Amino acid sequence: MLTLSKVTKRFGSQTVVDSLDLSIPQGLVFGLLGPNGSGKTTLLRMAMGLLKPTSGRITIFENNSPGDSEVRKKLGYMPQQLAVYPGLSVRENVLFYGRLYGIPENNLSTRSLEILEMVELESHQNKLAGDLSGGMLRSLMLATTLIHQPALVILDEPTAGVDPSLRLRFWEWFEQLAQGGASILITTHHISEAGRCDKVAFLREGLLLEHDT
Repeated sequence: MLTLSKVTKRFGSQTVVDSLDLSIPQGLVFGLLGPNGSGKTTLLRMAMGLLKPTSGRITIFENNSPGDSEVRKKLGYMPQQLAVYPGLSVRENVLFYGRLYGIPENNLSTRSLEILEMVELESHQNKLAGDLSGGMLRSLMLATTLIHQPALVILDEPTAGVDPSLRLRFWEWFEQLAQGGASILITTHHISEAGRCDKVAFLREGLLLEHDT
């Protein structure tokens, strides 16, 4: 599904990711753990094609580059920072992202309601995103990430700032997605979440310290 071979990323003289080898198979939750500043977000951005590695090779869906337009249609990315429009309603945000991903209009209405029901926001669909609680905003971001049913879901600290009960629900959703055949690449600095992953890699200062297979 996603393979990184000897991937290095430098910003000036600083090495952020150092000669990293990693393979993420289909249908699993793969956890990338490490403290802040360990290189996790940089790695995700390279996997998404948003950054180019200084050296090394990234392949996705067999022999394709993550920067290919057709590949990006199969990716879902949830960043740490807010990525919804506060002046739009919950459903309008989901519809907006669905159109960006090219979902046909005759399917989009039904799909938007399905994903809002999954993240338990259906009853809030007409509320402005700017009026949502922090946890609901994270749920909405997840909905916009999943609206197009991506094959590879990349999540950067998706449970940051959410309460324990919602964190549990998030992990139930991640596991359901993997059971349905999607691959989930998730970063966290919570060691307690490692046990929910099928595979785990630990990063520190851009180095892969341990890879639990």
